[in-house]
Amino acid sequence: MAKDKEISDRWRGFQDIADSRHLANRVEREVVDALAAAVREAYPRLSHRYYAMKARWLGMEVMNHWDRNAPLPETPKAVIRWDDARDTVLAAYQRFSPDMAEIARGFFDRRWIDAPVRPGKSPGAVAHPTVPSAHPYVLLNYMGKPRDVMTLAHELGHGVHQVLAAGQGALMASTPLTLAETASVFGEMLTFRSLLEQTGDRRERKAMLAQKVEDMINTVVRQIAFYEFERKVHAERRNGELTSDRLGEFWLEVQAESLGPAIKLREGYEVFWTYIPHFIHSPFYVYAYAFGDCLVNSLYAVYQNAERGFQEKYFEMLRAGGTKHHSELLAPFGLDATDPAFWQIGLGVIGSLIDELEALDK
Repeated sequence: MAKDKEISDRWRGFQDIADSRHLANRVEREVVDALAAAVREAYPRLSHRYYAMKARWLGMEVMNHWDRNAPLPETPKAVIRWDDARDTVLAAYQRFSPDMAEIARGFFDRRWIDAPVRPGKSPGAVAHPTVPSAHPYVLLNYMGKPRDVMTLAHELGHGVHQVLAAGQGALMASTPLTLAETASVFGEMLTFRSLLEQTGDRRERKAMLAQKVEDMINTVVRQIAFYEFERKVHAERRNGELTSDRLGEFWLEVQAESLGPAIKLREGYEVFWTYIPHFIHSPFYVYAYAFGDCLVNSLYAVYQNAERGFQEKYFEMLRAGGTKHHSELLAPFGLDATDPAFWQIGLGVIGSLIDELEALDK
């Protein structure tokens, strides 16, 4: 399959192995290169630092790779009622923008959300925009966990985005992958901060911060490691056939680099690359997750320091749908994705959460 892609890229005149994906995402190669370089440079202060701290919490010198996302004993066990989850998300949205809360409230009032778990219902969650002339639906499986509240906030963010961008019509309402998670991750961050402020118990606060950091590491650090693995595979395939052993070596190299010395990669882990369907079905798709998360983190940092006017600019960005390039969308916020400092802002948000955890750990 890698050879098939190489032939197609050569026939179509793509110079870099990932250029076809960059074109589909409407993003320049230099911007993605800057993102990947910034994340790799941040490995020691993000994933390496966090996993060393978690190993210490679990009483280990190093963790096995299967312990990486293990929940902490302090993780809240209480079930959050649906009404409370709704009120939490709407309050967080209201604090940011009454207009945003009003759009989200419509999903509850008009029964555009299917939340209960039922036999035969698909797992996961999605916000489906249907067509611009109708309205979106939010589909999820709500079980009352704090993470389910985050999922509700996330999917409602998509829903708000879809409602606002509907005016662009069926052909231009949707965004490229790199911008598709903007409203969802932003809404999730607003809700997370609201929940954290309501949590007075030090142990529960620690568990919530840890879970958020792990989610962000999985979205940013891990996805860029996946991207680096793909780059190694496709670049090497241009020089000749690849053995399964060589694929395993590439996988272990990028995983050891990204996860750090606090994670032990046991025998058998060399084939774990096979569980990522994107490698097979959508080459180089994975960096869009990191792009979107870092972009939103940078936006959130601007919001935290903004005196006024941020909400109006944010709504204009969402209303644009897929009609504008990322440079046009970010310019009103004083952000430029071609500037390496842009990515450092987003990565700094993750670092600040790890700082909070270290402060709680003392």
